[in-house]
Formats: sequence, structure tokens, C-alpha cells
Amino acid sequence: MAVTPQTNTTLSAMAEELKKHDGFVLCGHVNPDGDCLGSQLALALALRSLGKRATCVLASSNAIEAGLEFLPGIADMVPASQFDGEVRTFIACDVPTPSRMGEGAQVQERAEVRFTVDHHAVPESMSHFNYVDPDSPATGMLIWQLIKELGVTPSPEMALCCYVALMTDTGRFQYQNTTAEAFVAAGEMVAAGASPSLAAREVYQSRTSASIQLERIMLENMQVAEDGLWALSYVTLADFERTGAVKADAEPLIDTLRSLKGVKAACMLREQVDCVRGSLRAKGDELDVAELARSIGGGGHKAAAGFTFEGQLADALAVLPERLDALCEAVR
Repeated sequence: MAVTPQTNTTLSAMAEELKKHDGFVLCGHVNPDGDCLGSQLALALALRSLGKRATCVLASSNAIEAGLEFLPGIADMVPASQFDGEVRTFIACDVPTPSRMGEGAQVQERAEVRFTVDHHAVPESMSHFNYVDPDSPATGMLIWQLIKELGVTPSPEMALCCYVALMTDTGRFQYQNTTAEAFVAAGEMVAAGASPSLAAREVYQSRTSASIQLERIMLENMQVAEDGLWALSYVTLADFERTGAVKADAEPLIDTLRSLKGVKAACMLREQVDCVRGSLRAKGDELDVAELARSIGGGGHKAAAGFTFEGQLADALAVLPERLDALCEAVR
């Protein structure tokens, strides 16, 4: 593991500091995934087991992915814009900057003490206590370690939240960020009560009819490079309206593109009212899709990144093939 220069503490020291405080509010990034939500919920459960007050808030008012609604404690989460309670201590989970925290940034500003636990490397820090390890497969794996440093015996609920965090950020333990340590941690989580079959069924085997319809449309719109190294597709606002789909229904589509034999980079575009949201995935270790995302004002990890394209869908479709060609030049 290699922490960033912005890291100014250890998980052990952070645990000791957390024990001194109370009135916790935990928040992740906008459009939260399994790692983001699982990390928040697991740590909140651990803090409550120590007699602390802990509330998890959402960075925006957008709906949570349906496949993650089974996570323990998720029904009690509220949008940060609606939270008007006490916030003495703020913990940012799986989010590196205030801009990625949406409405949660305003709650963070009210806190007396701020903590960050994350695995996204950025050149700045936003908390008094920062632990950021970009080599960690998931923030949930860091939270698992932190829970143990707190002296808490993980409950089945904490274990399930951390397992889902790790499972989703490693793509069911298939992505290149899957390490030997990830399997060790997953084994510990299962031993503590996490159910792999429940996690897989809820997250990956509960797609809606609308999501399947979107996938059909996405496949019809798919473009593949002449040499097969990249795949690009999109869905429009009209597609969402026609199928009755919501944002969460589009989440699995990028994995379908990535699964195409020979593809090294996949890009999925989702039309918005005033912009285009893009998701990027790499297959193998040769390419860094975060580099492409940063060139469009986004960011992420080497194998998984995202961006917001300020413009029309037609403009994005004109720009992305050239960007993907340039990215794949390294493996030609």
C-alpha cells in the first residue's frame, strides 16, 4: 500500500482520534456507488457501537441505485441538503474533494473536525486528518481496517457493507485492482457474517426490465474501433423516457461494452439536460482511462473513471472516438 503525500496520519492514529469525538456526519461522493455507500454505512455502524452519534448523508438528492437499497442502514440516509442536525465531526468517505461531495460540502463546512478516508489520489487535502491510499482496491477495505483499529468486533451488518464496497469496486473481484489482500479481507468479512450470495443477488442479479431495454438500445448505438481496441455507445434522454428507466438502470451498461473480446477501453455516454455524463473502463493494465477522463475535466482510477462533457451528445460523439484512438495508441 502507498499512501499519498496528503496523508498525514495512520489508520491506527485516526482510530484513536475518532474516539475523542462525537456528533459524526459521514458523506461520500455524488452518484454514490457500492464502495461509497458501503464505506459510510459500515463506519457509522462501528461508531454507534462505541456509543457515538453518527448520521450518513447523501451528496445529492438523486435516487440510490436499486441494487444497493438492501444495505443495512441505507433507509435512514438523507440528502445533505435536508440535514439540519448537529455536525461536530465530519468524515468524508470515498471522496477526495469538496466539489465531488456536492451538497455535502456545505455540511462539511459546519464541522469542527474533519476526517477523510479514501483511495482516490488528488493533489490536495480537505480535512484535518487524511488517510488516502490509492493502492487500496476499495475505500471499504480501508474502513474494514479502521473498524478493527477502533477495537470494534465487526458485526454481520458492518461486514456486509464492507464486502459490497470491496466486491463492487473490484468488479466482482475481476478487475486488475484485485489483490491478494482483497481476498484476505473478503474472507474476513464473510467469516464475520457477510453473505456473498446475498450481495451478488441484490447488486448484480436484480436488474429491471427498463435496464434490459436500455441495454438493447445501447447495443444498437455501439461503435467499435476498426482494430477493435475500444467500444463506445450512448443512451439519450428520450431512451430513458421511452423505457421508463432511471439513472441506476444505466449503470451496468459500461460492463457490457467492456466485456467485448479485444476491447481495451470502453466508454458509455448518458445524455443529460445540459451535459453528457461519461463512464470509462479499461481492460488490462496497459491503459489509464483516468488520463482521458482528466482531459475532459473528470477523473478516477486507472481502470475506471468518469467525466462530465459540457455540451451536446452529438458533440461528445464527435470528440470521443478521436480521444479513444489516442488513448489506445499505446497498445497498437
